[in-house]
Amino acid sequence: QVQLVESGGGLVQAGGSLRLSCAASGTIFTIISMGWYRQTPGKERELVASINSGHSTNYADSVKGRFTISRDNAKNTVYLQMNNLKPEDTAEYSCNERLYTDHRTWDDYWGQGTQVTVSS
Repeated sequence: QVQLVESGGGLVQAGGSLRLSCAASGTIFTIISMGWYRQTPGKERELVASINSGHSTNYADSVKGRFTISRDNAKNTVYLQMNNLKPEDTAEYSCNERLYTDHRTWDDYWGQGTQVTVSS
């Protein structure tokens, strides 16, 4: 069993910063990729940023230059540093980790979601 626990959401004014964390625990053999997604009511969930085992990163165009994703393999943790936040960044943010629980079995795991609200 694998659990992802998120922290770091909250309310911030436009131009401010927040740092999200997502820690995985349980039976983890190796983590393939980690990512952050966000969703607002009535819209589909969108990928915000991702990072693979080689530390290559990918960002949504709307957050490039403002958000930074990083990972700590020793802690099975992924971070999202969000700077210069805008009201349109308001959403529920969820982390995803694609990982192997043994030599052959992999799956996607999700955090519980954390709300980020940016006021203008």
